[in-house]
Amino acid sequence: MNNFEKIINDAWLNKDQINQNSDKSIVDAVNQIIEELDKGKVRVAEKINGEWVTHQHIKKAIMLSFRIHGMDALTGPYSSWFDKSHLIKGKTAGWTKKDFEKAGFRMVPNSPVRKGSFIAKNVVLMPCFINTGAYIGSGTMMDTFSRAGSCCQIGKNCHISAGSGVGGVLEPAQALPTIIEDNVFLGAMSEVVEGVIVGEGSVLSMGMYIGQSTKIVDRKTGNITYGKIPPFSVIVPGSLPDKKNPSAPSLNCAVIIKQVDEKTRSKTSINDLLRD
Repeated sequence: MNNFEKIINDAWLNKDQINQNSDKSIVDAVNQIIEELDKGKVRVAEKINGEWVTHQHIKKAIMLSFRIHGMDALTGPYSSWFDKSHLIKGKTAGWTKKDFEKAGFRMVPNSPVRKGSFIAKNVVLMPCFINTGAYIGSGTMMDTFSRAGSCCQIGKNCHISAGSGVGGVLEPAQALPTIIEDNVFLGAMSEVVEGVIVGEGSVLSMGMYIGQSTKIVDRKTGNITYGKIPPFSVIVPGSLPDKKNPSAPSLNCAVIIKQVDEKTRSKTSINDLLRD
């Protein structure tokens, strides 16, 4: 992988000139990284010494893959599609029952999962969308019409509720993707985007919209932060007035109302029966 990293970084310096006829070492490195992502052997981002780190060359490889692969058509029973040839058939195209048993996750019909994403064992995929580069940890449920954007990282035993989206951050290459740590409950119709980190064990109410500019307000202390939900926080939607102009419209914020307790966990804990 160290050799691949150098090849990708060197190719990135001339990214506008990369195509399917580029040097075989570049094409092979890009394709191998997509395969390694698909198998979960590498990740776009991972926690190292307590801090999330982006592996820029892996994001670059994903972006370069769009240069070295052409477009292709796929015809189905009720529609046709036109997409990049290495992604159009999806991660599980042609899989048999044995393939699914080996992978160990449950996948409900009409769940597009793109090549280059990793789905761990005991994951449940309701009709949802998983983009390339995404990582879904073991025991997590992607509920109906939820979305995992390109390169986002979702931890173990999470529940991404119906209609919710975890935004992808594919570019710029150095940007941290959106991260949902282990044991998080993301309420229905919520959106977490722009590389926000949701700390382990947190519970977000339905209808939360959190980006890098969203103020995260601790109701007890009044402290305001951005970009990261502290572990084991219970978060609800709120609004903040403009102190300099009280008559101006209030702005959306996320409010930490308390730490997760037994009452909260009893309402949001996952059900192992759904994951066997």
